[in-house]
Amino acid sequence: MDSLGDITLVSRVAVLHDKRAFDALVRKYQSPVRRFFLAQTVGNGALSDDLAQDTFVKAYTKIASFRGNSSFKTWLFRIAFNVMYDYRRAHRITDDIDSVAVVVPASAGCDTPATLDIYSAMGMLKPTERTCIALQLIDGYSIDEIAVIMQMAAGTVKSHLSRGKDKLADYLRKNGYGKR
Repeated sequence: MDSLGDITLVSRVAVLHDKRAFDALVRKYQSPVRRFFLAQTVGNGALSDDLAQDTFVKAYTKIASFRGNSSFKTWLFRIAFNVMYDYRRAHRITDDIDSVAVVVPASAGCDTPATLDIYSAMGMLKPTERTCIALQLIDGYSIDEIAVIMQMAAGTVKSHLSRGKDKLADYLRKNGYGKR
C-alpha cells in the first residue's frame, strides 16, 4: 500500500509538476537517504546533506523517467548511489585494492564514542563494501534490491557483504566491542 502512495505522488510530480507531492516524497525519504550518505562519508554531516540535496534535485529533474520497474525507494537509492559514485570520481576517491579510500574526518559531528567507532569502522571498508553494508544493515534492503541499486550480480553483493561484515567485526573486536 505504501508503494501505491509513492506511485501516486510520483505521478502527480511527473504529470502535474506538483511540488507538494514532491515535498511529501522528500519528507518520507530524506532521513534514509541522509543515513546512507552518512555511512558513505563516515559521518561527515555537511557532505551528507549536500549529497542528499543533489540526490533529490536529480530525482526531481528525472522523475518522468521513473517507470515503476522497482519501487520508488529503490529508484531513489540508485540515484543516491550514482551521486556518491560521481562525487568519488570527481574527488579522485578511488577503490584501490591495497588502500582505504575514505579518511575519517577529525570531527564527524557525533557526540558518542560508539557512533564514532562505527564510522571509523565503516571508513576501513572499501566503498563497495561500505555501500552494501549500509544498504543492507542500515536501510534494510535485500540482496536482490542492492544488486539493482548497485547494478551488480547478487553473488557479488554477497561477497562484498561478507568481506565488509568480517572487516567490521574484526575492527570492532580489536577496539573493545564484543567478546573478550
